[in-house]
Amino acid sequence: MIKTSSSAERTLRVLQYLAERSQPVPLAELSGELDLPKPTVHRLCQLLLDLRMIKHDVEEKTYLIGPALQKLAMDTLTHGTVSQLRHSVLADLVDTVGETCNFTTLNGSSVLYLDRVETRYPWRLTIDVGESVPIHCTASGKLFLAMMHSVKRNYLLRRLELARLTDQTMTDLDQLRESLEEVRQVGYALDQQEFITGLIAIAVPVHDSQGEPRAAVAIHGPTSRICLQDLHDMLPDLKKAAARMTELL
Repeated sequence: MIKTSSSAERTLRVLQYLAERSQPVPLAELSGELDLPKPTVHRLCQLLLDLRMIKHDVEEKTYLIGPALQKLAMDTLTHGTVSQLRHSVLADLVDTVGETCNFTTLNGSSVLYLDRVETRYPWRLTIDVGESVPIHCTASGKLFLAMMHSVKRNYLLRRLELARLTDQTMTDLDQLRESLEEVRQVGYALDQQEFITGLIAIAVPVHDSQGEPRAAVAIHGPTSRICLQDLHDMLPDLKKAAARMTELL
């Protein structure tokens, strides 16, 4: 029993360390920081790889949190009374602005949908809760990039494939950096048909109790129904919803 408990504790320490890091972690770093022998860490990582709790980065002996751990985190965030309260915040926002509203978070190098409430209009974009979208061409994604520490941002930008999804997608790294600096200054981000042609969006951060941006609230709608000025007019209501979300984190 003691041995099992010790092994479980070591496994949790590995998961915690990887979850706290903003970039892939080499085996040697895990071993050194956790003060565990390399063979022990390798064995634990192999078990976690088999369970899909972690995954390899480009190099075989570097590790990131995996899809099973991400799902566990999402299930935890979307569970119970707090989840219902967050959903009601989105529902109230949809009642006010009339367009689809989303609650998202950063998921490695992409954006994860934690919750959403659809518009009542028949023309809508449906993305299921639990799905991920690109970080470089969505309102929430650009917001997360702009708000993160410069070291982590530079690390991601050097490795991101800036895929062109529409004629408006920014695929030039310098242009994207300039856009992110503007986002950082104004405190919100726009998607100007960069992800899907005919769709625009706006996102603002949701901060935790220490003031760190942990999630985002976003509004999106079709250009056949709304324009960028409409999104700017919705900004005060969007910020109020984000403030309510902060209280629920």
